[in-house]
Amino acid sequence: MDLLFVADPLEVFKTAKDTTFAMMREAARRGHTIWACEQRGLSWQRGSRVVARDARRISLTGDAYAWFKVEEQRPVELAAVDAVLMRKDPPFDSEYFYATHLLEQAEREGARVLNSPRALRDHPEKLAILEFPDVIGPTLVTRDAQAIREFHAQHQDIILKPLDGMGGMGIFRVGADGLNLGSIIETLNQHGRTTVMVQKYLPEIVQGDKRIILIGGEPIPHALARIPQGSEIRGNMAVGGKGVAQPLSARDREIAEAIGPVLAARGLLFVGLDVIGDCVTEINVTSPTGFQEITQQTGFDVAARFVDALEAAVAAPRT
Repeated sequence: MDLLFVADPLEVFKTAKDTTFAMMREAARRGHTIWACEQRGLSWQRGSRVVARDARRISLTGDAYAWFKVEEQRPVELAAVDAVLMRKDPPFDSEYFYATHLLEQAEREGARVLNSPRALRDHPEKLAILEFPDVIGPTLVTRDAQAIREFHAQHQDIILKPLDGMGGMGIFRVGADGLNLGSIIETLNQHGRTTVMVQKYLPEIVQGDKRIILIGGEPIPHALARIPQGSEIRGNMAVGGKGVAQPLSARDREIAEAIGPVLAARGLLFVGLDVIGDCVTEINVTSPTGFQEITQQTGFDVAARFVDALEAAVAAPRT
């Protein structure tokens, strides 16, 4: 197969832990051809099809640093490859939004895009949990500062976060004393201009913010618990959280079975659920991670499972 990865610049990949790199490596091992482009290279013009203007066909060198070699560089029509994998990291900003429309146009022209661009657009990672109220904790989404104060008065210990953050960026905890609540609301809410998510603080975070990986709607058997270190309340690996792979609990499987088939039916081949204790806190669909850490610690080859599912998706009749 010819596979086109829409991703961040290859030059910034951290190959020791990058999930997109793990996908590429496994696909290349099976003999598939790897193309890569950046989101900014997507283009459409009347009379032609969506193209990746900066597409590069690469081979993998095996070197930890100079890890790829460009074999060819030219514009590539998205409909001309076997699958397009949208792996651009957040934020889900206006340019990402526009890219999903270009990718959807490519689908109309015959391209197979995974995850589905419409599904990416319809499932913003913070707000996607609202569809599944039975598996989330107390949550508020609002632009109203007074509503946030009332939520704090009710739950005492809360987490506030922006809707467009990633890697733990912009997350605040306010305890029962309400210290700095006003300032934090002003920072995130910008005097009513910006919507904020507020959730009850879940003390189970000390055991880790678990990443449950769904491939084709089914969970792999291990989660990656990202455990906060030192005085941090955030377990995100980007802010120093320690990743510890562990078998799925019965509750983890219950959550995965409730959410996985629903999202898979919408064209979301690869999803990362964030779970603290018994509650889902986010549903990650843009570029979930965790493949390499789980594989290294458990021996379960997550990338192989993913490429199996990718091959099956490409071979399946279009609906």
